[in-house]
Amino acid sequence: MSPTEVLTGSSATPAVTRARRPHVLLVVENVALARDHRLQKQVSSLHTHGYRVTVICRSDPGNDRFARARLRTYRAPADAQSKLGFIREYGYSFAMAGWLAARVFMTDRFDVLQVSGTPDIYFALAAPFKLIGRPLVFDQRDLSPELYELRYGRRDGAVYRLLRWLERRSYRAADQVITVNSSLEKIAYARGRLPQGRVTVVMNGPSLELTRRRPTRPELKHGQPFLCCWLGLMGPQDRVDMALRAIDYLVHVIGRTDCHFTFVGDGEARAPSQQLAAELGISGWVTFPGWADQEEAYTYLSTADLGLEPNTEDIVSPVKGMEYMAFGLPFVSFDLTETRALAADAAAYARPADVPGFARLIDELLRDPARRAQMARTGRRRIEEHLAWDRQEEAYIGVYQRLLGRSRRPGQAGDLMAEGVE
Repeated sequence: MSPTEVLTGSSATPAVTRARRPHVLLVVENVALARDHRLQKQVSSLHTHGYRVTVICRSDPGNDRFARARLRTYRAPADAQSKLGFIREYGYSFAMAGWLAARVFMTDRFDVLQVSGTPDIYFALAAPFKLIGRPLVFDQRDLSPELYELRYGRRDGAVYRLLRWLERRSYRAADQVITVNSSLEKIAYARGRLPQGRVTVVMNGPSLELTRRRPTRPELKHGQPFLCCWLGLMGPQDRVDMALRAIDYLVHVIGRTDCHFTFVGDGEARAPSQQLAAELGISGWVTFPGWADQEEAYTYLSTADLGLEPNTEDIVSPVKGMEYMAFGLPFVSFDLTETRALAADAAAYARPADVPGFARLIDELLRDPARRAQMARTGRRRIEEHLAWDRQEEAYIGVYQRLLGRSRRPGQAGDLMAEGVE
């Protein structure tokens, strides 16, 4: 299980050029670069603005698609199925990441370290580097205590208290915290007791150049007039089960049988979701095609008539919602603070956890092409004007300009990705 280094693109950069370019080490917790869309955008932006970038992550065949990126990877551990299994899985990943970070520093010293992922344990990995003056950026995308609560249904006990402590330590250790929305920003300030200016919101919208519509593929509708699409990583917190129960209500109570539903993605909730679909008797209307690369995923979004976002977390800004909007795809969601702030009139909202209401909105929108078209225009406009990574990049790069005390110009280092997943 030895780690590997992959250096794609030219490795003949003159030493004098390398010395002038600050080096950023990005460590993502137990995920591959090929599967981490946010990390891909961050790496591309840093490289474009003149920074050298090294990424430590899990190995994955898809990692090879990224040009001019130095990757230090380790073989992925077995996915955990129990609390003890999670300790083994993440403990192994932590140990490998720590070893690789030390090797990177010994061979090509980095100037700043960014960590991301849950649970919030990588502040400990950064501790020795902070002692020698390397600042830490904590990119917090999810709240570990809340994810634990969703998975196990409790807000007490030793594990929950430990997760809250780890989160506080991560806030305090970071020279800069990055969050994905204003709700998480407020939580970071409150729980971390951080001074003003320590937290920066960088939303997770798609890159505009990658979101051109693809040619539609009618066969994805499986012979039906309509296609509804869900896209993403399937974890328990994503509540695919609620979407499936809404489909059950739509088919067996409302009587709508002219729409196919596809759940594109993979994760620990995929197998239970397939089993639930069979138990509900809706397998004839639902498919689970598994993980899709960028082109295939965006072909689904270009073909679909409606998106589904069954998330129930009030503080989450759903990435899939932004991807729907980028492709002019209206979607149905529950009425949650950050989802409404994100989508406005580009989505239709059921009361939180109202599964029949969710189903009725699907039915109403499929009956109303004019409303869907208006929602599509609204969503695409919001992406172009505010939510796209192109609009968020300035805030992200600003973090590094402040930490390193210098300004980089776009285009100094060329484009990082020859081809990658948004």
